[in-house]
Amino acid sequence: MVSIVRTLRDHTDEVSCCAFSSALLASCSGDKTLRVYHTSDLSELPFSPLSSHGYRVHCCCFSSCGRFLVSCSTDGSAIVWNSDTGERSAALQHPSRSPLRVCALAHDCAHLLAGACDGTVALWDFSSRTLRRCSAVSEDSVVACCFSPSNQMFVTGCTRGDLKLWDLDVNLLHAEKDAHDLGVTCCSFAAQFNVGVYGCCVEFRLASCGQDSQLKIWIVSQREGAGCVMKLLHTLTAQSAPVLSCAFSSDGELVNLGTVLHTLNQHDRYVTAVALSPTMPWIATGSMDRTVTVWRIGDGDDTTGKYSEQTWFSQTDGEERKLPGHSRLLLADWSEEDVQNWLSEEGLEELVSIFKTNNIDGPELNQMSKETAAELGIESVGLRGRLLRKIEALKAEQSGSEAPDEFLCPITRELMRDPVIAADGYSYERESIQSWIRGKNKTSPMTNLPLQTTLLTPNRSLKTAIARWKSSQ
Repeated sequence: MVSIVRTLRDHTDEVSCCAFSSALLASCSGDKTLRVYHTSDLSELPFSPLSSHGYRVHCCCFSSCGRFLVSCSTDGSAIVWNSDTGERSAALQHPSRSPLRVCALAHDCAHLLAGACDGTVALWDFSSRTLRRCSAVSEDSVVACCFSPSNQMFVTGCTRGDLKLWDLDVNLLHAEKDAHDLGVTCCSFAAQFNVGVYGCCVEFRLASCGQDSQLKIWIVSQREGAGCVMKLLHTLTAQSAPVLSCAFSSDGELVNLGTVLHTLNQHDRYVTAVALSPTMPWIATGSMDRTVTVWRIGDGDDTTGKYSEQTWFSQTDGEERKLPGHSRLLLADWSEEDVQNWLSEEGLEELVSIFKTNNIDGPELNQMSKETAAELGIESVGLRGRLLRKIEALKAEQSGSEAPDEFLCPITRELMRDPVIAADGYSYERESIQSWIRGKNKTSPMTNLPLQTTLLTPNRSLKTAIARWKSSQ
């Protein structure tokens, strides 16, 4: 049994990641912030949101004790926060300021790892906050990483599709080429591990997912004096689109024979993140619809910390739900029933019969004006004004979330106002790319290759297209 505990709607851009501690839930977003909630009542903490990052926050994670929260961003920094006060404990900069896509803390809190777009990983000593080493591990962006439960090795995954095992000196232990066709998106170790009878072998379970629409479960064996071996245990193929996130439950058990236990369809757009509480039967999912949904698993007893569902993952092909007022479907796609339901939700029930009689659907609602409202027979000036204000608010809500991807700045993921073309051939918001360059980062935010020139050319055709799209909303 699965039920929704609450849907959190505080972020103003796509949710990138979710993480639980024993008492808190954190989420991060393209809006450059992290938000932190009490798991007791899902109220937002007084110091939330946390907003020291200059660009999109890609990943966040708690220390095992829950005292620290770590985040990483396109701005090339990993920030350590005190989760009790919200104070910034440290800001750790990647040596080449390359955008950081993923971060992970060792279970013993000895090391902090971050994967970068230039194919490197930065490894810090967490207690002293000093850089231990920064090493190239791939020719492509590192977008996934996690420490083993033993804290003696870690895994990296890249956009090429390789999974690699490393020791703490960043020596390669094992490489699994093309583990996921078109790229790895996430990896996660189970907390438990098995030790051989004579202590000469340790076995871990690793989950990975990728652009190939598959979730894979691996056995990672570490034998004394014989290195590491990875063996594929399961390939789960219930997904029909790229799988973006995966996580083990606290007991480390697996889905029995790969059976899908539940399909969760609350979100209106792609699901990008999934996290499981270590102490409660809860799952948190984050989405491109800007929301975080908290789910209760099982019979509703939140005090046991035990539940039967074991391995969870999120994927991009979530079912589109037509829930007026909260749906991210464009207004122009709404049916007559959607419009009538929206009126009821907004406290305009007295207009439902009028709209039903006149067969008003989404496109007609989108074009509603004072004149057309009067023609419908809405005699009350106050009621007409309230209707039009609700419509404008709805348009404003939708205008940023459904913009075509090419209209969004690759750095900030915000709708561009003054798009310019950089030397890498990509278009950016002028202010964002200028700030990027002023930060002594002379590489492309998209390719990580050096920019041959800092000259920026106005993209007038794109600016016109964005203006045309905005007017249509």
